[in-house]
Amino acid sequence: MRGYDLVRPLLFRLPAETAHRSVARLLTGVQGTPIERRLAGRYTVDDDRLRVSAFGQTFPNPIGVAAGFDKNAELVRALASLGFGSVEIGGVTAERQAGNPRPRMFRLREDDALVNRMGFNNHGADAIGNRLAATDLPDVPVGVNIGKSKNAPLDEAEDDYRYTYERVADHGDFFVVNVSSPNTPGLRELQDREPLERILGSLQDAGAAPLLVKLSPDLAESAVEEAIAVVEDLGLDGIVATNTTTERPAALQSPNAAQDGGLSGRPIETRATEQVRFVAERTDVPVVGVGGVFTAEDAYRKIRAGASVVQLYTGLVYRGPSIARDINRELLNLLERDGFESVEQAVGADL
Repeated sequence: MRGYDLVRPLLFRLPAETAHRSVARLLTGVQGTPIERRLAGRYTVDDDRLRVSAFGQTFPNPIGVAAGFDKNAELVRALASLGFGSVEIGGVTAERQAGNPRPRMFRLREDDALVNRMGFNNHGADAIGNRLAATDLPDVPVGVNIGKSKNAPLDEAEDDYRYTYERVADHGDFFVVNVSSPNTPGLRELQDREPLERILGSLQDAGAAPLLVKLSPDLAESAVEEAIAVVEDLGLDGIVATNTTTERPAALQSPNAAQDGGLSGRPIETRATEQVRFVAERTDVPVVGVGGVFTAEDAYRKIRAGASVVQLYTGLVYRGPSIARDINRELLNLLERDGFESVEQAVGADL
């Protein structure tokens, strides 16, 4: 039995957010210590076949940590030492925010899922920008997920996003515009063409690059196509597919499925992969695939559907610190089985 199999029942006795804070404190404590180096030696899979180039960045492997796990850029080094090929921090907002009232994160154990309505709780762009500046960042791409402050009016959103970008600009390797979280009132309205063009155009004027946009899995196909058109027209660098969903599949078994918020985890894996494929079929920009990744097979489906990079969050909660290593090891077997010499060769193989 793996160590996390012993620890997880203890963590799962705690409220989900309390458990997350406990793990975060533990990870923070190992950064800059010999333990961090030992973790990297144990969990990193170093193989050139896993290397991926996308939006001007080189990823040592395609498995990254999705936004939300490290909201305040406090765990970047520790997460990299667990073998992840990239870390996306945030969402970061211009203002410091407490987020929504607790409880606001719920496990759906029977479904390998989470529901959260965190509400962009974070320390704010000034503090997080200063923290990134003071951190000896790891040798993996670090992305910054940028969200809208709750108090910023929708018609002033572009200024709010730009303020945040300018505070973190010197320390991110790529920047993701989050207009798709279901937990900030009105935010998803910014996925419409006109406000999306204003926000992205303002960020480009400020020099934001590589610049990606994160889409909701709840968008109609016509709306996704319109978002892709904006990406193409403005020359953006990539698309992240997808965020959490407000919909509830009928097969969910946990009573926590009734909680308001965004659903993540295994129940959205198929839907997220379908959106990756839908996007990849309609654009040549790199796609980051997110949603329901627990195993190498999950990641491989997204890669074959067109994802150059795959991110996870809920899988880390349920599978523990070895998840990146386990996925990367098995990805090598899957590549060999199918005759691919690298992950890059497998990207979009099913299109």
